[in-house]
Amino acid sequence: MFKQRIGETFHQGHCLDAHKYYGAHFDYESAPGVRFTTYAPNARNVQLVGSFNNWERPLNLERLSDGSWTVFVPDVAEWTLYKYKIEQADGNWVEKSDPYAFASELRPKSANLVVNLGNFPWRDQMWVNRREKYFDKPMNIYELHLGSWMKRDAHEWMNYEEIAHQLIPYVKEMGFTHIELMPLTEYPFDGSWGYQAHGYFSLTSRYGTPKQFMTFVDECHLNDIGIILDFVPVHFVKDNYGLRYFDGTPLYEYPNPHDANSQWDTLNFDLWKEEVRSFLLSSASFWLETYHVDGLRIDAVSNIIFWHGNKNNGTNDGATAFIRRLNYYLNVRYPGVIMMAEDSSDYPKVTHPTTEMGLGFDYKWDLGWMNDTLKYYSLDPVYRQFHHHQLTFSMAYFYSENFILPLSHDEVVHGKGTIINKLWGDYKQKFAQARNLYAYMFSHPGKKLNFMGNELAHFREFDENIEQDWFLLGYHTHHSFNRFFRDLSHIYKHHSCLSHHDYKHHGFKWIDADNASQSIYSYYREDEESVVIIILNMTPVSYESYRIGVPYKGSYTEIINTEKDIYDGCNMCNFEPLVSEKHEAHRFDNSILVRIAPFAGVYLEMKK
Repeated sequence: MFKQRIGETFHQGHCLDAHKYYGAHFDYESAPGVRFTTYAPNARNVQLVGSFNNWERPLNLERLSDGSWTVFVPDVAEWTLYKYKIEQADGNWVEKSDPYAFASELRPKSANLVVNLGNFPWRDQMWVNRREKYFDKPMNIYELHLGSWMKRDAHEWMNYEEIAHQLIPYVKEMGFTHIELMPLTEYPFDGSWGYQAHGYFSLTSRYGTPKQFMTFVDECHLNDIGIILDFVPVHFVKDNYGLRYFDGTPLYEYPNPHDANSQWDTLNFDLWKEEVRSFLLSSASFWLETYHVDGLRIDAVSNIIFWHGNKNNGTNDGATAFIRRLNYYLNVRYPGVIMMAEDSSDYPKVTHPTTEMGLGFDYKWDLGWMNDTLKYYSLDPVYRQFHHHQLTFSMAYFYSENFILPLSHDEVVHGKGTIINKLWGDYKQKFAQARNLYAYMFSHPGKKLNFMGNELAHFREFDENIEQDWFLLGYHTHHSFNRFFRDLSHIYKHHSCLSHHDYKHHGFKWIDADNASQSIYSYYREDEESVVIIILNMTPVSYESYRIGVPYKGSYTEIINTEKDIYDGCNMCNFEPLVSEKHEAHRFDNSILVRIAPFAGVYLEMKK
């Protein structure tokens, strides 16, 4: 009955459980052993080879009426290696990895392993039961590459359990709420960082076993840390042992070579094909169900929306139908799981419900905000008055989607320079403006995402072969910046007005958006508990008594200043509460006089 139900939904493109039928599964109904099943409708013959018989005497699989092939092998032990030998439609024989395998050999080897993913003693049920999408809560995401965040003896990969012991205390100390991991679906080339995968159900063996990764996720949840995985449903590697021409025909890729070949020298999934849709739906569901992952970040969404990611090529209607289906089904089955889009296009309704013909994502990366912000901060302050709109423009469109503000791995590779290296000025000025930049980021509406190293003020670009430059913390300036980042993260987490109304108009208000001549921005965030005034000075000019209009009369206390001495600043701060005066400014009846240091970012709070 289960097989019949899988078959019906699989061929209709609505299956989220194909991995429970296809792949290698322990079966004890008749005798102890493993059932191997794969889908290769155009193959002439499919055979199984493996370490269970020393890679000799291949076993023939039985062809089923729907194009599947299956065989039961008795007495197969866990961690047994296997592959398929396929006589393709043209008569050629090739060895292929199992598309539904749960584990694989470490590259450059390509055999799969039989593993049992059941019976793990999860302890995170309370977390899973109460997880949510964080629309009205702080979400501060730490994006990282698991193989180079920290290494054993600075050279060797740690396994998942070892990383947990180091990473979890650091993430908690730094005030992050979520960890986003670059892809862990098995992939052959280290330099692709996982974005060119072949094993869509296979956890990469680089860092250990599936049970070790379960331990990692479980420990994160017990420490109130969510896990988001990067997921790549657009394209896959061309390596011959993978999905490419699996049965001798374009089974997973588009039949038209122009559509099949991607800009990354990989192959695009044919997202019009129902069996491919079921394959990817099942893969996404697998990571959420099996590993208790809390969210998926879908890579290269613009290449789903438009043919080859180019708006001029037109909308790929079959692919957008797939992504709506993916988001709809995952939201129904896993209501608290987060789905986010890495999308550089201006396609509308990315985060609107599928019932409104939106794409159904919960969040979209605001890459426009990222580009405008980094361009502005790279300018000589003398010229910033002529580009004042680059920091105000985001609020003109912000409420059209549920945006995340990303300073991701894409911004610190390929000669682009790291975040601090992009900023204008000499060494000390770069640090002052980096603190200002993050004061801006953490007070702007929208959830936050930073790539590893941003919090250290990394000067070296990301390299997957080298661990983070942890030695930087031995230098006063970097240590002070790291402390600032930590303090700012905790202020963001514990002052609800900075996140509670991110996607509602009344949560953010400009005080003065138009002071281009002095390049000073002022605005406030508020909720039912408090209001926080934010002032950003984008020039090296200081002000001893700068008048700011305030929305309420009362006493305003400085809760963080980027120029405080503990952050290696000049210590020109507001050490006493600022009591408002009945003096009109910026269209408000009340105002305060504020000390503003060069390049300062100032937060002033008034409790309601």
